[in-house]
Amino acid sequence: MLRPYRVAVYGTLKRHQSNHRVLAGSRFVGECSLNSIVLYDLGPYPGAKLERSQGVVIEVYEVDGPTFAQLDALEGYDSTSPDMGLYDRKLVETPLGKAWVYVYNHAVPTTGAIRCGGWPR
Repeated sequence: MLRPYRVAVYGTLKRHQSNHRVLAGSRFVGECSLNSIVLYDLGPYPGAKLERSQGVVIEVYEVDGPTFAQLDALEGYDSTSPDMGLYDRKLVETPLGKAWVYVYNHAVPTTGAIRCGGWPR
């Protein structure tokens, strides 16, 4: 495991979004884009799938253990059954180094894919 943990966020955890407060006190590493995820607009938040894209904007943070656990709870990640929670998490390579990204576990709409840019649009 990476310690401190690095997480790549793409939705409500980004700066100026509703859940960013969870990352208060965490070190902002930087912003970049990933070609390995596609976002799907689920209404109040996006869900990422591991699919090729033209570059989805992410923010990378270094977080401590308690914050990482708080992120798992927020994202509905179940460490005992990762494929059963709302999100699973996967370690991906980013331009800023390896980071955990939360991947949506359920079906996504066939419309609303964000293959370039970021959320919100």
